[in-house]
This record gives sequence, structure tokens and C-alpha cells, in this order.
Amino acid sequence: MKTKRIFMSALGVVVGGISVGMFKLAAFGVDPFQSLMSGLDQWIPISFGTLYVIVNALLLLFSLIFDRHYIGLATVLNLLFVGYAADFSHAFLLRIFPEASVALRSVSFVLGFVILCFASAFYITADLGVSTYDAVALVMANKWKLWKFKYIRICTDVVCVLLGIGCFLLGKGKPGEILTFAGVGTVVTAFFMGPLIDFFQRKAAIPFLERGRKHGSGGENG
Repeated sequence: MKTKRIFMSALGVVVGGISVGMFKLAAFGVDPFQSLMSGLDQWIPISFGTLYVIVNALLLLFSLIFDRHYIGLATVLNLLFVGYAADFSHAFLLRIFPEASVALRSVSFVLGFVILCFASAFYITADLGVSTYDAVALVMANKWKLWKFKYIRICTDVVCVLLGIGCFLLGKGKPGEILTFAGVGTVVTAFFMGPLIDFFQRKAAIPFLERGRKHGSGGENG
């Protein structure tokens, strides 16, 4: 069972990174967390790389204080490989589609969104750690019992987008440039990513993880 969990974590992280490259090709707005980072980058005068480390360190501290079991292998894989997988897939898609039409970009967005939710469901269900941002909603849902995960995720995503826009404007960003990082794609992910992750957990990830237990192979709890 441990081997299956490791496979699910690695698969989820790498495929999730590839889906981010599809989001970039679509260019309809980044995901809510990245919209927050874009706003902070406009407002705070330090390099984006340093800022990204600081924000993730704060989110990591949150998990270490309230429920550290969400920090594990997948957290490390997420930090190390998502960026590279996203860059690789984006560059690969640009080579194939150097001038993507609106229709192709729309297809890329829809596929990327579905794949990202599917991948997230797998590495969250594997329970070997999640990204520092995902951990926030999971702690609120599973540790604090505030609400169902899918609804809390909508709330955290919306807060990220609003904070990102606010920081961008505080940093004297031009209102007309907001759509470059908080577009229609950002709105879709903010309101529908949580429910779709929940759907894929119930219909795909959990059944995949539990397959074999009912046939006597489940002596291991982990």
C-alpha cells in the first residue's frame, strides 16, 4: 500500500505540473495561488523567487503548527518538480502550437483544468503530503472541521484572488493589467477546482487506493 501511495503522489505532482503548462498556453489567467503571488510580486520589492520561498515558508509553518502530517514526500516533490514539469510542458506545447487560436487555447484550458484536478485528487488521497497551499484548506476541513473541503477550497481560492488584486493595485499596478493574472480561468479554478477535486477523489483516487484491500492484501495500514 505504501508503494501505491508513493506512485499516486509522484503521478499527481508530475501530471499536475504538466497541466500548469497547459494553463500557460491557454493564457486565460493563472490559478488563485499564483494570482496572489503575482499581486505580491508587484507590491513587494524583492525577487519573485525569494518572495515565493517566503510565502511557502509561512504556509509550511502553518501546517507544522496545526497538522504536520500534510507535510511529506509530496510536499518535497511539489516544490522540486512542479515548476520544471510546467516549464517543460509549456515549451513543448509552444513548439507544437506557436500561434494557438482562441479555440485551441480554450481546449488547452479545459483539459489542463480537468487534469490538474485529477492529479490533485491523487496526491491528496495518497496522504504523503500536499503542497503548502493545499494543506491550508485541508487543515481547516479535516482538523478544524469548519466545512467540507470543496467549499473551504472555494473560499481560500477566492481570498487568494482578491488579495492578489489588492496587492497588485497597492503596488501601483494598472487596473487594465489585472486580467493578465486574474482572468476568466482564475475565476473558473477558484469556484470549481475544489468540487472537482472532491469528485475525482470519490470516483477515482480513493477506489484506486483501496483496490486490493478487499482481496486480502490490506494487512498494512499505511
